[in-house]
Amino acid sequence: MKSSLKKLTNAVVRRVSGMGRPSKAVNQAGLLSRGENLALFSIREAQPEDLHALAALHVKTWADTYPMVKRPPSYELREQQWREQFRVTDGTWFCFVVVNPKGELIGFAKGTMPSSTEPSDACGVLSKIYLLREYQRLGLGRRLVGHVARKFLSRGVHTMVLFGTPQNPSCAFHEALGGERLFAENGEFHGGYRWRNLQTLASSCQVPADLH
Repeated sequence: MKSSLKKLTNAVVRRVSGMGRPSKAVNQAGLLSRGENLALFSIREAQPEDLHALAALHVKTWADTYPMVKRPPSYELREQQWREQFRVTDGTWFCFVVVNPKGELIGFAKGTMPSSTEPSDACGVLSKIYLLREYQRLGLGRRLVGHVARKFLSRGVHTMVLFGTPQNPSCAFHEALGGERLFAENGEFHGGYRWRNLQTLASSCQVPADLH
């Protein structure tokens, strides 16, 4: 009974959180009104000089994803976290950012490599992936995941997991990309996903020829 109630609650929270997200048609219209062309958006690896913009973007996108949280993480906290992350230069992590034609960061995805002590078939971890609401449902998130998958593959990592929350409205996005739900021993879903074949994922996230 408790498990069923929790599933229902998570589904309701996902739905409520997702209600504020614009539709594809609205976001396409927004692109036109801003005079933006998807072909001019770029995805690149984050650099230390992106720190302030990345922290601000993290604050905004996290708060938009979890609008029911009354006290979301502050800019100061996110800046400190990213500053500490950029100090780690041993190749154990990476971050891709999506940049609009004005040079502004509008999305990012952070990945973590398996440690050297883990088995050779250990999974990479998609630690974070966020995109501003006005740029969602336009294919940019899929392109971003494709970059992450290819990065892992280039380092010999062929599987990937993501640990999120079951209330995240992006669960549908993860599942649309072939993510398999991870269940706890008691059968509960806590927001985690696994991709068993990153080559397949990378292929499904190829950028259309007209967007190269």
